[in-house]
Amino acid sequence: MSTIHNPQSTYSISDLSKEFDITTRSIRFYEDQGLIKPKRRGQTRIYSLKDRVRLKLILRGKRLGFSLAETRRLFELYDADKSSSTQLNTMLDLVNDKKSALQQQMDDIKVVLMELNSAEQQCKAALVDNSVNKTK
Repeated sequence: MSTIHNPQSTYSISDLSKEFDITTRSIRFYEDQGLIKPKRRGQTRIYSLKDRVRLKLILRGKRLGFSLAETRRLFELYDADKSSSTQLNTMLDLVNDKKSALQQQMDDIKVVLMELNSAEQQCKAALVDNSVNKTK
């Protein structure tokens, strides 16, 4: 994603595609899902600064593990409550849920790694035993 950006008032689909390094198909998908709502000039989509910000938030949420439904819910809350206290509380709940899920995944990974290390040691010991028995 581009880190330097000069804000402008409107963007084409190719502008956003290049800036965020995603396909135009992905952008159209987010539009089909109702997450961004560009204006139309004939067949041409005209994206606003709001659409650009939302696209950035969608992609950030995706990286953090938020589903599109969760992202949509946050957008709907923001649109309904511009003071955003409800949105912030919901965001805190979602963040806590994600942190819990990630902690569980980390715990599961640690257990699997311990099991793999044990299996590895058993295999190495068996190889040593095999080579010792063959030399006898």
